[in-house]
Amino acid sequence: MALPLEIDVTTAADYLRQGALLVDVREPHEVAICAVTGSQPIPMRQIPENLATLPQDQLILLMCHHGSRSERVTQFLRSKGYDQATNVAGGIDAWAQEIDPTLTRY
Repeated sequence: MALPLEIDVTTAADYLRQGALLVDVREPHEVAICAVTGSQPIPMRQIPENLATLPQDQLILLMCHHGSRSERVTQFLRSKGYDQATNVAGGIDAWAQEIDPTLTRY
C-alpha cells in the first residue's frame, strides 16, 4: 500500500509512537519557540545537503509551521526515492491544537 503524500497530526502521532522519524523543516528561531519532543530539526534549505543522514527504509514525517514548506520537502524527498516520506498536514500549529496543547503557538 502506498503511503499518502500527506497525513493528519493524529495519524502522525501514532506513527511517531511506532518509531517514525519526525523531521522539523522550520528555521532554528521557529524551533526555539516550540518543537515536538524527539523531532530532528533540519531547516528546509539544508535538506539537500542532509539527504545522506535520512534513512530511506524508515517512515519520515515532515513538519513545518502549517504544512506548506514540509509539503515541498516531502515532494522533493519523494523525487529522490524516499517513498516513505509524508507531510504532516497543519504542521506544528495543528499539533499544538490537537496533540500537545502545552506547545506555544505562534
